[in-house]
Amino acid sequence: MACHDRYGLPLSTSSDAAAASYREGADLMFSAWPGAGDALDAAIAADPDFALAHIARARHHFIYADVKAAQAKAAKARELVGRNGTAREKSHVEILACGMEGQSAKSLSLALAHLDEWPRDAMIMILPMGAFGLFAFSGMADHDQARVDLCERLAQYYGDDWFFLVTLGWSHTENGNVRHGRDITQRGFEARRANGNAVHALAHAMFEDGSGDDAEQLISEWLPSYDRSGLLHGHISWHQALVALERGDAARALAIYAERVQPKVTTAPPLNSVTDAASLLWRLMAYGHTVPKDVWDDAVAHAERSFPKAGVPFADMHMALVAAATGNQAGLAQRLADLEKRLADGKLAPGPVLPAICRGVLAFAEGDYKACVRTLEPVAAEVVRIGGSHAQREIIEDTLLVALMKAGEPAKARELLDRRLHRRPSPRDVRWRTAC
Repeated sequence: MACHDRYGLPLSTSSDAAAASYREGADLMFSAWPGAGDALDAAIAADPDFALAHIARARHHFIYADVKAAQAKAAKARELVGRNGTAREKSHVEILACGMEGQSAKSLSLALAHLDEWPRDAMIMILPMGAFGLFAFSGMADHDQARVDLCERLAQYYGDDWFFLVTLGWSHTENGNVRHGRDITQRGFEARRANGNAVHALAHAMFEDGSGDDAEQLISEWLPSYDRSGLLHGHISWHQALVALERGDAARALAIYAERVQPKVTTAPPLNSVTDAASLLWRLMAYGHTVPKDVWDDAVAHAERSFPKAGVPFADMHMALVAAATGNQAGLAQRLADLEKRLADGKLAPGPVLPAICRGVLAFAEGDYKACVRTLEPVAAEVVRIGGSHAQREIIEDTLLVALMKAGEPAKARELLDRRLHRRPSPRDVRWRTAC
């Protein structure tokens, strides 16, 4: 009997054990649950010629920023699939390998064409999705809508599959259809509760609809079941810290950070650990709370080890926050120069908004709030091009808001706050609106 993946697609392996381990590894990846690497290693051990197991293991290495191991596994997958792979598997391997080689635009283009022919290839379907997916990091201004459009086109092929429901729900949430997105995500979560991606997506929906109490209850009750080695353990904790900040409880936010988010304690990959640390500490500082120097020092050391040079725009934005907050003008100037060069060479996907953010946060940290407003206000609508989620990007809008209030522009601050409060009831924004 031929072996298949969980979505019914044939696999070029004659080993039932390899196929079973591959299916397990894929589901663990789809749910951000520990053990995916071990399961995929077992698939490779059962059939060393199984190309899709090699490329899936490469993808898992890549998610954790082990680029050399990822590229080595991808090269092996290309070799194997060239010998015994089907047309679908050859395309599948090439798409994933291109992404690991820095060819994001090519990977996205190939993925969209691939899904036209093989819509149930879930390992490819997930690539354009998510806050760190190919759409989000493409520099597109409409990537939220693009995710929804693709998901809705594919929905007929997935039905009530738990993995697809979470992906579809999160896409609607990020695109502003929050109630619908939350309901769909909840269905996916109920179908598989051992699912870090589902809880993460629900935390986003609760952030967007102002349900801080719901988010606190969900995370408090569910997180103990999630091993600290889970991909999203630190980031889901970051969401809980945001709830505390919304309530004005800086002490609790810092306590959550110290226990579960800071680089010393999290096992998250660098793109998560650096951005979570930088954004939470910057928020605390921008909102007027004291962040101990040793806390910043730890975040700085980890960030500089992880992203010493410009090249990952979403990380570059957060590196600018770290440098500006800690007075590293020289480091920020060098990163800004590198970004400007990449922009001039046509190699900066988000475009001019990223250098503008860097200049704006530096002005804010230096107390030049009028300069911050002059820099950030014209590009506010373009921040979406950085990628990430709305909750992550809101840090720039928050910076602009505080700058407006400190620069003596209360009318503009009120206008922005009124738009935000119309979208979701935020205790913090209510406090700020009263202060204006």
